[in-house]
Amino acid sequence: MEHNMILSASGWRKIFTENKDGESTTKEIGNDNKILSYLIGTTFSEYIKSATRKNNPEVVIATDTRPTGAEIARVILNACTCSDIKCIYLGYAAAPEIMAYAKNFDGFIYISASHNPIGHNGIKFGLSDGGVLEGSEAKKVIESFKKKCAEISEDEQKVLLKKLEGIPAVGAAKHYKKQSLKSYEKFIRHVISGCEKPAAQKVVFNEIKKACKKNPLTLVCDMNGSARADSIDKKFIPSCKIKLEAFNNVPGQIVHAIIPEPENLVHCADRMQQMQKEGVTSALLGYMPDCDGDRGNIVFWNDKTKKAEPITAQEVFALCVMAELSFEYWKNPSAKDLAVAVNCPTSMRIDEIAASLGAKVFRAEVGEANVVNLAREKRAEGFNVRIFGEGSNGGNITYPSAVRDPVATIFAMVKVLSLRDTKYGDGLFHIWCKKSGQEDKYKDDFTLADIIETLPAYTTTGVSEARAVLQVKMEDKGKLKENFKVEFEKFFADKKAEFEADGIFGWTCCLTNGTKETVGEENWNNANGGLKIKFHDKNKKPFAFIWMRPSGTEPVFRVMCDVKGNNPELEKKLLRWETEVLQKADR
Repeated sequence: MEHNMILSASGWRKIFTENKDGESTTKEIGNDNKILSYLIGTTFSEYIKSATRKNNPEVVIATDTRPTGAEIARVILNACTCSDIKCIYLGYAAAPEIMAYAKNFDGFIYISASHNPIGHNGIKFGLSDGGVLEGSEAKKVIESFKKKCAEISEDEQKVLLKKLEGIPAVGAAKHYKKQSLKSYEKFIRHVISGCEKPAAQKVVFNEIKKACKKNPLTLVCDMNGSARADSIDKKFIPSCKIKLEAFNNVPGQIVHAIIPEPENLVHCADRMQQMQKEGVTSALLGYMPDCDGDRGNIVFWNDKTKKAEPITAQEVFALCVMAELSFEYWKNPSAKDLAVAVNCPTSMRIDEIAASLGAKVFRAEVGEANVVNLAREKRAEGFNVRIFGEGSNGGNITYPSAVRDPVATIFAMVKVLSLRDTKYGDGLFHIWCKKSGQEDKYKDDFTLADIIETLPAYTTTGVSEARAVLQVKMEDKGKLKENFKVEFEKFFADKKAEFEADGIFGWTCCLTNGTKETVGEENWNNANGGLKIKFHDKNKKPFAFIWMRPSGTEPVFRVMCDVKGNNPELEKKLLRWETEVLQKADR
């Protein structure tokens, strides 16, 4: 049978509604998707038995808050139980929550399509290390699943559907959910503080509490009915002496589009604007998670414009990198071997921030699993990889976590606002200003707007913009890139004078596949990997880049551009040229 799923290490996804409408709110998944769900359950059951060498491994299963999640879970639970897997079912859970809790068991199955529209759904698999399966292991599961789909007969499908008819839905066990929340809260304290021992954690959190008592802070959160509405936020954040104003906070009541990009952050901004108008001057930061609650992009109160404003995904990541690298120096002024792992299209502002703070930057192909695995590789080589992630997609991953977490993102900013100068040493923002040669911009009464002004300025295409998504005819994306090479080299030669007028005097091709980046490669056919053209100024310093890659989770071809400085006209021009050359190559 046809599975019609996009299968990648970062997750499997498709439209799961019976009516095949990606925007539908129906709970019905139809017979074909029931069969696929059963095959998914049996495939992972076989894999985890082999991986753990256990006859009865324990697996945690949970869903985000999409309408189709409960029915997919019902079928997968049955498949796993029939395969002698002990299942711990949480019902709704945020992705960072299930991955933290799964460290106590043999693995997890998480039913979610992350930021995709409400009618989509999907699956993430992992073992007990707190992240999704790494590439080679994910490939084993994918190949096994494909084989099962190809071999199941129509008669077997009919027998399976009849069997599934009488199986009731499984309710989540409240005691497991309670344990899960406890595990997650314990883990996030480690993540935020960067310390494993509770006594050391207490030092960091006491400083945060002291600062928030002196300068009250209210976080505004548009839960949008996501899994975070049923997670630790409502208890944990107030425990840090930070007020939480949460709205749209009924799990499953998704009231607007899921992806936490600027067009959907307006709801959080409006609420913050209203609170400020009503005199709640402590409402300075806000966030909106996606459906599985593994990322949350940010809104802040700009005291200079007197407006609540969304922060772009790339800028959120840049702020977090600056904060967490500075935090390493705050904990240990002699910190060394610092590094950041990012995906290929993460803005070059990260390279500037990292260079100022003595850290190296390593790049992987798009896909959270690729970045997580690259960070693991670099830690094995001796690097201190405190923070990593996909700047192009928002949010960040903070070690020892292996998944994005909006609580970690928020607290990166809380730390830079709270951990200020004392008689014992400089605060995070002061450390950053000194190391980046901007000490003249430091002042004791700084705000988040002051911090943002010290970040390197870049103009970057937003991942959710219509012009960042192309439909291409060629199925062989490697061949498309071969054609692009031919067309691009001719185009650059023809437009040489115009490129130089814009400050571009040369270029280098960079390819990414999995955790490997290849710079200066002559053969641009790297199949479905990422391709970046990095442009240089007359001093051979990186000035801008264009990037492309077929999406691993959606049937589209993604493009983007990153330009040094506040230069929207050049960003638009380079992206337009990239699109034109790709269209010529698409033959």
